[in-house]
Amino acid sequence: MKLLNSLISAVAVVAITAIALPAAAADFKAKTVVLVHGAFADGSSWNKVIPLLKKAGLNVVAVQNPLDTLENDVAFTTRAIADAEGPVVLVGHSYGGAVITQAGVNPKVHSLVYVAAYAPEVGQSVLDTQKPYPDAPGRPFIVKDDAGYLKFTDEGIFNYFAPDLPRSERELIAATQGAFGVKAVSTPVTQAAWHTVPSFEVVSTDDKVIPPQLQRDQVKRLKATAVEVAASHVVMLSHPDVVAKLIIQAAR
Repeated sequence: MKLLNSLISAVAVVAITAIALPAAAADFKAKTVVLVHGAFADGSSWNKVIPLLKKAGLNVVAVQNPLDTLENDVAFTTRAIADAEGPVVLVGHSYGGAVITQAGVNPKVHSLVYVAAYAPEVGQSVLDTQKPYPDAPGRPFIVKDDAGYLKFTDEGIFNYFAPDLPRSERELIAATQGAFGVKAVSTPVTQAAWHTVPSFEVVSTDDKVIPPQLQRDQVKRLKATAVEVAASHVVMLSHPDVVAKLIIQAAR
């Protein structure tokens, strides 16, 4: 009899769990999260966040943008939105914030999440948004080649871009960073999705690439739901739990 009761209890637990999981997924108004990386990076910059989002029951797509022009990056992101099951939470890190600002004017986009990112106004470029603020400490460590592409020096990666990551991770970032077209940061956006789409923002208070005050001022301008975290520019790698939690909130 004890064995039978144990079996019945076990079956009941399994049944309840099976019922609860779809119910939890049904809490989301968005179905898919589209992640847009920033400059010098690729989709792997979201590797610590993706498992947390999938565990919560969300579909996830990490875009691989070419980083040559804003127009091309927006086109790549727009295709990812078109292919995704909607509604979509559109997430951008750093320069990726400019990309989602432009690409987010899309009926499938449910909400925007800016992660230590730029959110330009219509007619503004990334460079324009920075003009009212002092240069960030990491900016002198961005170098331009003869073809007009930018990269961080190793010193810039280690001490300013990702100083709160383990050395092994900083070495990977330095070795795998992609060249970033200077035209991408000087091209103004022609649309600003945050005017009509609910916005969320992760503010990195120890950011040495995008001034924290710029990020805080954007929160007010966007009327965004925000969270602050003592993190470097790569907050999605140093604090993936904080970033994933805000994205999940945006999906609801």
